[in-house]
Amino acid sequence: MSLSGMAIAFKASTSGSTAQLLWGHSTKDQCQYGFTHLNEARSRKGSAALHVRATSGKLDLDFSDPSWRQKYQEDWDRRFNLPHITDIFDLEPRLTTFSLKKNRIPLGDVDGSSPDMWNGYVNKDDRALLKVIKYASPTSAGAKCIDPDCSWMEHWVHRAGPRKEIYYEPEEVKAAIVTCGGLCPGLNDVIRQIVFTLEIYGVKNIVGIQFGYRGFFEKGLKEMPLSRDLVENINLSGGSFLGVSRGGAKTSEIVDSIQARRIDMLFVIGGNGSHAGANAIHKECRKRKLKVSVVAVPKTIDNDILFMDKTFGFDTAVEEAQRAINSAYIEARSAYHGIGLVKLMGRSTGFIAMHASLSSGQIDVCLIPEISFTLDGERGVLAHVEHLLKTKGFCVICVAEGAGQDLLQKSNATDASGNVILSDFGVHMQQKIKKHFKDIDVPADVKYIDPTYMVRACRANASDAILCTVLGQNAVHGAFAGFSGITSGICNTHYAFLPITEVITAPKHVNPNSRMWHRCLTSTGQPDFH
Repeated sequence: MSLSGMAIAFKASTSGSTAQLLWGHSTKDQCQYGFTHLNEARSRKGSAALHVRATSGKLDLDFSDPSWRQKYQEDWDRRFNLPHITDIFDLEPRLTTFSLKKNRIPLGDVDGSSPDMWNGYVNKDDRALLKVIKYASPTSAGAKCIDPDCSWMEHWVHRAGPRKEIYYEPEEVKAAIVTCGGLCPGLNDVIRQIVFTLEIYGVKNIVGIQFGYRGFFEKGLKEMPLSRDLVENINLSGGSFLGVSRGGAKTSEIVDSIQARRIDMLFVIGGNGSHAGANAIHKECRKRKLKVSVVAVPKTIDNDILFMDKTFGFDTAVEEAQRAINSAYIEARSAYHGIGLVKLMGRSTGFIAMHASLSSGQIDVCLIPEISFTLDGERGVLAHVEHLLKTKGFCVICVAEGAGQDLLQKSNATDASGNVILSDFGVHMQQKIKKHFKDIDVPADVKYIDPTYMVRACRANASDAILCTVLGQNAVHGAFAGFSGITSGICNTHYAFLPITEVITAPKHVNPNSRMWHRCLTSTGQPDFH
């Protein structure tokens, strides 16, 4: 289930008295890049027009129209409205069975207590603010502006957590959990917390679908009954207790299986592709008028899911990357003209490489997919490495796996998820360095380290374990609240529910104008390689 056809189309042009921006995505990219490169539009603010192609239509905003703010806000609220089973079914909610009172007093107990007396529920109208910085100018570092004047707009999203009212009878629910895509630290933590929370609600029938979406149709892969006792300690090891795989059958075949198994709630733990699959399943269930809540949990080491501060597994990946970087530093520092080269994960984004470089403080050159560069020439990477060997005697380089793909021969091959199989830039970089110093007759001792699978397979660290715990719990709260086609994430330090349709429109990227990338450049001291 590939997202290759959902790439952002970004075009900026100025003509006459109109500054025009075209997005294939929606408001996220307005917030992320905005008018940074259209400063001249400020002088023409009266006639500036913004054209946004949203996922469900086209929104035209003319900033000379006094009502443009209202139109923009209405469009935002419409797109971030959460799909609910009452959109299809005429249902009345019941009081929740989820309560954390002492001894978890059941409803209707002798003292007459009820969950209404416990102030641990989230009101259905609670919202979290997605954006907190008011930029004064499009030229401010990392500016995220809607219009040429960087007008303040409030981007509210639904707050996550347990509701007082639910739309399922827990004792009648059959819940299924599936982990998709590649391995990621924290998968078992999420599985564990989903099971724990379902049991607190009173669900008895919980199953695991083995090896991703494949478990819905592959013969011989049976449902795995899950309980608190069974998953109690699975968080103590890496990997996935249920197994993972990429790709899957047609959506209709998966929903056929869901219908045959009488599944009421499906929890999909995965990245962008798995989220796209979950959204397709959600839509097919709606089409068939099935009362099924499909809720996703964002999983990606690359940290490339829109709107979210971070995804689980990212912190652990950055922490584990320190071991590889430290080893490369020791090797380089200890050798005559030593060069340590580390390749980290990051197909289309450089978040791991950037954060690992920042946290280690040992990186001299950081190369990521979002920033173009040249290897050869006076201003190329190799010339800078040569300079570092002359001045400090060694060099440590960190590259993201998706960096420099424009310098390599492209392949049209794809994996089971539809992702383009990347050329190995790490190996290419290693060979280029060796050849460069051989050609100029300068000794260089290159040590290449690729810790990819070591990072993926390890256990979640403390930070990620907490994130996994909350995300798993909130996924269950969202399903019982009647939502479907949603995902749970941390946005601006707060936990929120988001419609899957908005988060899968494109991967999140490192903003070259962001303060974090500027901090990375300050730390490495590297120049522009152009």
